[in-house]
Amino acid sequence: MREAWREPVRERLFDLVLWLLLCVPVLLRSDPNDGGSWAQVAAGVVVLAGCVAVSRRWPLMSLAVTVVASLPAALELFTPSYSLALVAFGYLAGRRQEHTRAALWLFGTIAATGLTLTWITRTSLGQWFTLLLVLALAVVAPWLIGRYVRQYDRLVRSGWQLADRMEREHAAVADRERLRERSRIAGDMHDSLGHDLALIAIRAGALEVSPDLGPDQQRAAAELRRAAADATARLRDIIGVLREEDEAAPTSPPGETVEELAARARASGLAVTLATTPVPTLPGMSGLALHRVVQEGLTNAAKHAPGAPVSVAVADETATVRVEVVSGPGTSTGGRDRAPGSGGTGLVGLGERVRLAGGTLTHRATEDGGFALTAVLPRKAPAPLPAAPTSARELDLARREVRKGLVRAIWIPLALLAALGVLMAGVAVWTQAQSYLEPDDYARLRIGQTLAQIGEKTDDWPEHPLDSAPQAAPPEPPGMDECRYYRSKMLATIPVYRLCFVAGHLADKAEVP
Repeated sequence: MREAWREPVRERLFDLVLWLLLCVPVLLRSDPNDGGSWAQVAAGVVVLAGCVAVSRRWPLMSLAVTVVASLPAALELFTPSYSLALVAFGYLAGRRQEHTRAALWLFGTIAATGLTLTWITRTSLGQWFTLLLVLALAVVAPWLIGRYVRQYDRLVRSGWQLADRMEREHAAVADRERLRERSRIAGDMHDSLGHDLALIAIRAGALEVSPDLGPDQQRAAAELRRAAADATARLRDIIGVLREEDEAAPTSPPGETVEELAARARASGLAVTLATTPVPTLPGMSGLALHRVVQEGLTNAAKHAPGAPVSVAVADETATVRVEVVSGPGTSTGGRDRAPGSGGTGLVGLGERVRLAGGTLTHRATEDGGFALTAVLPRKAPAPLPAAPTSARELDLARREVRKGLVRAIWIPLALLAALGVLMAGVAVWTQAQSYLEPDDYARLRIGQTLAQIGEKTDDWPEHPLDSAPQAAPPEPPGMDECRYYRSKMLATIPVYRLCFVAGHLADKAEVP
């Protein structure tokens, strides 16, 4: 709760300090003692206050207003009063603006506006090149630095979010493992204890009808058979509790072989025939699934077809093992996959166990009214695929974005400077071509000629003279209305031709260094 109100206070204090800092150049450079006026100071302070106020919601608007305030003072965009504001708002625009397209449009608009103002005011293109240089260094470079800082903060936040998510996922995985272990325990109890209880019930039923026992012993055998049935019902309840509660009760699967399992069932009274000896040994989950298939087939036969013959066949194929448990018709009429009052977890759990081992399980009724349970198991269970490292992949993606932002922060200013240099070189070559006066045309010039007469007598009169006289050029003759300078060589800056005019007539011509 305390942090909730502290954050807005920090933001307001930061904005206040930023406004005061940006107002310092305005106060120093726009006061009356430095050629400005208090009206300019007041206007600058108010403009900067508005820019700071909207910089959090509309950061590009603050930058655009600062540019508009700078252009009237200097077409080069560099002004002592607002240069610091350009750098600050350029950085904040990159730091706070989510998308980059609007910023790129703004930068292009500034460059196009500067070129338009240069053409309107008939000033040199050098001022526009200066504007581009200031735009690249004072606006675009801070903006790119702000973008990099934004991406870095995003990386840090992503790291903490991924750490929190991984912690939650770890807890979820632990919960799933506990649920899976409870289900495994329930399945093991159903497979092993249910099988043993079914064999006990068969033995008790055989004793109950044995003529060698007296009435008291037969009643005791009947009570034993009913107790086994009640124990089976309680076992289903315990299995349900294990599937819902969180208590662990570790158990281990029986270590007996299929031959021993068949022999134990045969000793309990089941007519079991093992068609394949020895039974192939399978490793890992496949071997456990093979044992469970035979055990479940014998258990179902004991429950639903007491007295019926049971055949167990294991076929060793090239890459798989096929096991089939077939029981004949019995006196019970209950369904084979779900007996009356059964929990229905036998074949369902067995099918899941076989599937996890990489095999398939099918069951069907035979033509004589019996039941067949068939499973195809691989000799070598497929290795589980590693879980996709989603969190690590997302963190790596965030790191790549930060590296891209850093690369852009470096090469974009360099590319802009290189493009500016190429553009300036091209304009310089074009200017030289436009201000070059052929030596033969210069020799044909005569004092007193007008510009129209000069244009008629020269083959290729240059369209544009030089912007100004060369550095350290001799003074112009007195009394001249205008003096123009033209290049005498295409690829050299000096010497130049100077043509001076009075009332539109050529009054002096000279070659000056």
